[in-house]
Amino acid sequence: MTTTATDRTAPGTRAARLLPPAGAPRNLAFAQLANSVGDGAFIVTSALFFIRVVGLSTAQVGLGLTVAWLIGFLAGVPLGHLADRKGPRGVAILLALSTSASVASFLFVRSFPLFLVAAIAYAISQTGLTAARQALLAGLVEPAERTRIRAFLQSTVNAGLAVGAALGGVALRFDTAPAYLTVFAIDAASFLIAAALIHRVPAVAAHTLRVAGEPRLAVLRDRPYAVLALLNAAMLMFMPLLSLVAPLWIVERTNAPGWVVASLLVINTIGVTLFQVRIARGVTNLRTATRSVRFAGVAMLAACAVFALSAFGMGPATAAAVLAVAAALLTFGEMKLASGAWEISFGLAPADKQGQYQGFFGTGPAIARMLGPALLTTLVLGWGAAGWMVVGALFLGTSCATGPAVRWAARTRPASKVVQPSLVEGNAA
Repeated sequence: MTTTATDRTAPGTRAARLLPPAGAPRNLAFAQLANSVGDGAFIVTSALFFIRVVGLSTAQVGLGLTVAWLIGFLAGVPLGHLADRKGPRGVAILLALSTSASVASFLFVRSFPLFLVAAIAYAISQTGLTAARQALLAGLVEPAERTRIRAFLQSTVNAGLAVGAALGGVALRFDTAPAYLTVFAIDAASFLIAAALIHRVPAVAAHTLRVAGEPRLAVLRDRPYAVLALLNAAMLMFMPLLSLVAPLWIVERTNAPGWVVASLLVINTIGVTLFQVRIARGVTNLRTATRSVRFAGVAMLAACAVFALSAFGMGPATAAAVLAVAAALLTFGEMKLASGAWEISFGLAPADKQGQYQGFFGTGPAIARMLGPALLTTLVLGWGAAGWMVVGALFLGTSCATGPAVRWAARTRPASKVVQPSLVEGNAA
């Protein structure tokens, strides 16, 4: 392990608030920053780039990306297993390079079949890179520090997404092929930078030994962990809620001005960047992790209730203020959920299988993005305020179910893996 109590940045210093400890955690954070700048630019510009530069129809873009992310979803566990067996640093570097190559290929493809191949390569590389990075973090950082360091990385991600979105916004402002091509070239370069930064961290030993009779992808047989991954995916439905459903709700059902849509994303990005590390400090074991997830459910229920309230005959200024409160509550819930989920996903995964376990747990965002839009738009836009409350109840119920699922999973771990069994007993649900 690399991070110890003696090499942490001193508490209270400016660096301690903004950056993880020097060494491997900081290099991982800068690599994540480079990744997220590219991701932010990709998210903002990809749809118009594929239509206006690549020359595809809207239907082709939708179909291609759906197929690509479905295949990427299926590749997460095998690539995580590869990181376990070959070493997560080398696999992460390889996948960062393949992500860069797939993004760069978009600059040249001008047909749907080639676009589909490039999109599949991009989705597989991104999904595998996430699993390998998580395994690398688990191997470099002491268990007690993983959630704290992961919080620094998440804060960095949001800062990078904001920078990337700004770059994408410049391309959208010019709305020309050279502008889009420039942004995608920057995106490709960002993953080359990430690969170089990952190369600077120490290597983590590969786990080449396998118990006789043990399945190669053991996580697929771990039912308690699978239940926890599914519960996490359900909680992650907040992602399309903020990016898709809330903007449609604001435009169709409230009197708030249109600029409020952008302000909600600003609140979310700034909130996570500034406060994720602070909120994660209290999550140090499975008991505090389940409590954090439960608080996330309460906050998300409250956010849904406030979103519902915004449609009841308010003036533009009042509606805007109410929606800002709803976004702040949802952002608080997001940070509490993330803090608890990181601790749970790391703490219940075998040390020699972190890659495949993180790859499996990391399928949650893909599931939420595939199922969330249709489900949430039906409930919220079809049922109105009642739909918001149903969604909020889903969050609360799922968060309360996490505690029993964690205790079930902890009971099924080998005794040597449960370092502090008392932490998962009692009223942790």
